[in-house]
Amino acid sequence: QVQLVESGGGLVQPGGSLRLSCTGSGFTFSSYAMAWYRQAPGKERDLVATITSVAGKTNYADSVKGRFTISRDNAGNTVYLQMNGLKPEDTAVYYCAKSNTWYPREYDYWGQGTQVTVSS
Repeated sequence: QVQLVESGGGLVQPGGSLRLSCTGSGFTFSSYAMAWYRQAPGKERDLVATITSVAGKTNYADSVKGRFTISRDNAGNTVYLQMNGLKPEDTAVYYCAKSNTWYPREYDYWGQGTQVTVSS
């Protein structure tokens, strides 16, 4: 019974910051890579960031590199997305996803999504 529960979304002004959290259960969290995706209205779901299971190697979409930071706390079964310098184009539903192995590969479980709105 794998479950990913997200929190931290909301409304923020341009230039502001937000921290998303995703807590996993029902699996050995430290054995799997994790990712954040986002989907804006009328657009495709895009990969935002990934992080490997133990070493914590990260990758980012060009659109967020330098502004967003993905991290994880394996002891707490939680992956985070720190979002700084937010722009209106960051507005989207953000999804936490679990890879099916230790590195970014196929994603077999997804969180419910949390809305992030960047607007003045």
